[in-house]
Parts: sequence; C-alpha cells; structure tokens
Amino acid sequence: MTRSRPLRLRVALATGSLLALLAFAAGCATHAPIPVYGDLPSAEELYKEGLAELEFQKKRRFLPADYMVAIETFQDIIDNYPYSDQAVLAELAIADAYYEQGGYDEAISYYTDFADLHPEHERVPYAIYRRALSHAAQSKEAGRDQTETMRAVDTLERLIVRFPHSPYTVEGEQLLIELRTRMARHDMGIGDFYFRKSEYPSAAERYRDLLNRFPGLGLDAEALYKLGLCYTRMNREGEAHEIFQVILDNYEGSEVADAAADLIPAAN
Repeated sequence: MTRSRPLRLRVALATGSLLALLAFAAGCATHAPIPVYGDLPSAEELYKEGLAELEFQKKRRFLPADYMVAIETFQDIIDNYPYSDQAVLAELAIADAYYEQGGYDEAISYYTDFADLHPEHERVPYAIYRRALSHAAQSKEAGRDQTETMRAVDTLERLIVRFPHSPYTVEGEQLLIELRTRMARHDMGIGDFYFRKSEYPSAAERYRDLLNRFPGLGLDAEALYKLGLCYTRMNREGEAHEIFQVILDNYEGSEVADAAADLIPAAN
C-alpha cells in the first residue's frame, strides 16, 4: 500500500509546479518566436504591381482615388533594389502617382530629382514636361498671380531648348502658347488698371512690355492701340500717330484699325 504524501509536501509541489508554469509562460512572452516572412518579390514584380495599382486608381469613378499603395510599392523597389533599372523608373512612377493625386508640389520635387539625377535617361523629356504640367495645374486665371504660370513657361522653354525633337516638346509648344497668352493678358489687365486710373506712363510701360515679351499671340494690335491712346493722353501726339499708322498698315480691316483711323487726321 502506497503512502500518501504529507499535505504540506503536496501543497509545496503544487505551488512549485504553478510557479514553474508561470515562469515558462513569462519566458515565452519575452522570447516570442520570430515570424517567418515569404521572400520579397523581385523588382520587376513589384514594378508591375505598382503600375497595376496606379492604373486601377486612375480608373476609379465612384470613390476617391488613393495612390498611397502604389507609392509605397514603388518605394519598396527603391529601398530594396536601389541599383536596379526599376528603382530609377519607380522614382518617376512615384511622381506620376502624386500628380494624379493632385499632390503637385511632391510631383514637381520627384520630376525635378529624376531629371537632375539621371540627365541621360531617355525619359528625362517626359519628366520635364510633366513638371511643367504640375506647375500649369496650379496656375491661375489671367487676373490673378502668375507665379506658377511663369514657372511652367520656364520649364517648357528649357524642354524645347534641350529636346527640340522630343514628342513631349510638340505637346509642350501648344501649352506654352496658352500659358504665354495668359501671362500677356495678365499684363494687359494691369495696363488697363493703370489706364483707368489715368496713370498713363505706368499703363504705357505695361503695354510696351507686353509687346516686347509676348509678340505674335494675337494681342499685338490691341496693345498697340492702347499704347497709342496713352501717348495721346500724355500729349505725345506724334508718337501716338506713328503707332496708329502701324496698326493701319498691318491690321487693315480689323476693328482696331478702324478705331485707329479715327484718331489719325490724315487717314480721314
């Protein structure tokens, strides 16, 4: 017959077992097993995933687009495969994602870095053109501040000088005309403002500046006529009549020419 252990011994054994169990649990909590992750996809696979996500977000119609997944995927390429061809393209793709999201300042930063860091890359003309688009997207109508318009114009002019035969230059030239016309109308508006206030020297300066900086945009005749009016109000009749005669010689049959004719005695 087996003798049972004394009560104090059984309690001690039970208590010891509980303490051992608690110690084991604490050890497990302190030294949790390291999770095992799958292999990181290749740079090529990540780039395809990022492009697919980018295109998916572009096509969303009923919910706001969120390009952060695409941006993070492209950033993974840069972080994990910094010397791959896809890492270079990922920089440009991040710029595109920010552009599509309306983050134009971020897009400008990435487009600029791409062109500066990879000056010989075949996609530099694209980066410069898209930077110009980012500035243009933030430009305002002719009556307001034209800082972003001027930045877009400067960027497009650099594109045309550096890459005269690029397809993006062809697209950029049309945009350049539109932006320069906006800037010219801005200057015209300032000249008109001074004219209405009878500050004719200041108005004349604006009209002359417009003619010098923005010729051939369809505003020459109007700017010349208003410049002639300024000279008339400034009692510089001889110079005014010369300007009106230039209008008659070059814009015959136009409303501006008819108005100029009324102000030249010899033309009546």
